[in-house]
Amino acid sequence: MTAIIKPSCDLRKNYNSVAEICRTQKVPVFLTRNTKGDMVIMDIESYNRREEDMALAQRLVAVEMARATGAKDLTLNEFEQNMRKAIASGKRCLSNCQ
Repeated sequence: MTAIIKPSCDLRKNYNSVAEICRTQKVPVFLTRNTKGDMVIMDIESYNRREEDMALAQRLVAVEMARATGAKDLTLNEFEQNMRKAIASGKRCLSNCQ
């Protein structure tokens, strides 16, 4: 991904063109103030996708940390049973359901 860098005054003067870059190219625009990095803007779809990716990464790290510290792993059958119980009870179940 090539960085798009614009002075912050472009946002004030040409908001629509900067917003269009974010929407069409699906890349963040880095804004500078006095030649130094100041802010990053992106379209809402890219932001939401990034947040979802970050949340998934955090969950994967937590699972890996649990595995590394000796947490009990579930077999596929145990996982399936827990999910069926969770669905039947209408609860979210992210660990051992009982």
